[in-house]
Amino acid sequence: MPRRYLDQRLKLPLLRVADALEAHGSLLKAASALGLGQPALTRSLQELEEIVGTRLFDRHPRGVRPTEGGMVVVRLARRVLAELRRADDELDAVGSAEGGSVAIGVLPVAAVGVLPGALIRLKQRHPAIQVRLQQGRTEELLALLAAREVELVVGRLYAPPVPDGFLREALWEEPISILARADHPILAGGSPVTKDALARHDLVLPTVTQRVGQEIEQLLSLLGLLPAAPLRSSSYGFIREMLLASDSLSVMPRLMMAGDLLRGTLRVVPLPIPAPARPAGLILPPDAAPSPAAAAFLACLRDHLAEISARGLADMPNSDTKPARSDKTRQRARPR
Repeated sequence: MPRRYLDQRLKLPLLRVADALEAHGSLLKAASALGLGQPALTRSLQELEEIVGTRLFDRHPRGVRPTEGGMVVVRLARRVLAELRRADDELDAVGSAEGGSVAIGVLPVAAVGVLPGALIRLKQRHPAIQVRLQQGRTEELLALLAAREVELVVGRLYAPPVPDGFLREALWEEPISILARADHPILAGGSPVTKDALARHDLVLPTVTQRVGQEIEQLLSLLGLLPAAPLRSSSYGFIREMLLASDSLSVMPRLMMAGDLLRGTLRVVPLPIPAPARPAGLILPPDAAPSPAAAAFLACLRDHLAEISARGLADMPNSDTKPARSDKTRQRARPR
C-alpha cells in the first residue's frame, strides 16, 4: 500500500472538519459550527478522504456517521486539537507564575465531595488559573482523556475490564458510610452501633450511578438493612436537609458530604462491620507530564485530602509506592 504521508499532507482545517462531522452528525450542522458553507465543507471532506485513501463518513437519512477509518481520523483530530489548545494555554502562561488553565474530568461523587475544597484552595493560591470541568462516568471521561480533551480524571478508581495503559494513582479511600446529624441519638454512645439500632431509623438514600448504587446495596445487605421502600433523591441538598432536620440516616460514599463533615454538622456513624474498600484518586495519561496549572491543582487537591485525613474522615495510601498502569491502584510518589 502506498504511503499516505499524513504528516506532510494533513492540514488543521481538515482535522476540524472530521471532528465537527462526528460531533454534530450532520453536514449542515457541522458546516454551521465551523462557519463554512455546506459545499465548502463537502469539498474539505472529499480532500480529507483522498489524502487518507478511504471513505470516512457514511450518509444516512438523518445525517452522517463515521466509518471505522473515520473514527481513526476523528480520534487523531481530537488529540491534535487538544494538544494545540494545551500548548496555547502553556504559551499564555509563559512569564506568568499565575496563568494557564486545566481541564479536569471528574466522577459524580468526587464532583460534590473532594473537588469543591480543592478548587477553593486553588482559587485562593492561584486566582488567575482557569479551570474547565467535565463531569461524567468513567468510560466517558477515559475517552476524553485519551483524546487529551481533559488532562486528568478525579474520582473512584474502578479496575478496567481490560488493560488500557492509563496510570491510576490512589490518593484516598471513600468507603460507603452511614451519615447522621452531629447530635443524632444513635451517636450518643460513641462506639459502633448495633444493627438493631440502625434498623430503628428511616433511611434517605441518594439516587446515584449504578455502580455506586450497587455498593450501597452491598453495605446495606451486610448490615441486614434492606428497607422495602426507602426515600430516595438525586438532590444532595434535599438529603442534607433531611439529615439535619430529622433522625433519618443516609448511606453514601462519605465524602459526598465532605463539607458538612469538615464543618461538624454531620458525622459518620461507627459501624459494627468494616465497610468494603473503595480507592479513589487520579487517572492520568502515561506519557504526559502535568501542565503547570494541573500541577497547581494537584497540590491543592493533595493538601485538601491531607486535611480530610487529619480529621479522620478518609484514609490516604502510603506515599512510598509508585503509580500503577491500567488496572492497579497504587499511590504515585509526590513530586518534590
